[in-house]
Amino acid sequence: MTIALTPLISIIAGILILLVPRLLNYIVAMYLIVIGIVGLLGTNITFTP
Repeated sequence: MTIALTPLISIIAGILILLVPRLLNYIVAMYLIVIGIVGLLGTNITFTP
C-alpha cells in the first residue's frame, strides 16, 4: 500500500490549524523557508515513489 505524502501532510496540517490557529503562522513560515532554500539550491524534490 502506497500513501502519497503531500495529501497526508495537508490533512495533518489542516487538523492542527483547526486545533491551534496560531500554528498557521509557523506552518506558512516553514513552508516559505523550505521553498526558498530549494529554489536557491535548484534542487527538484519529488515525493513520488
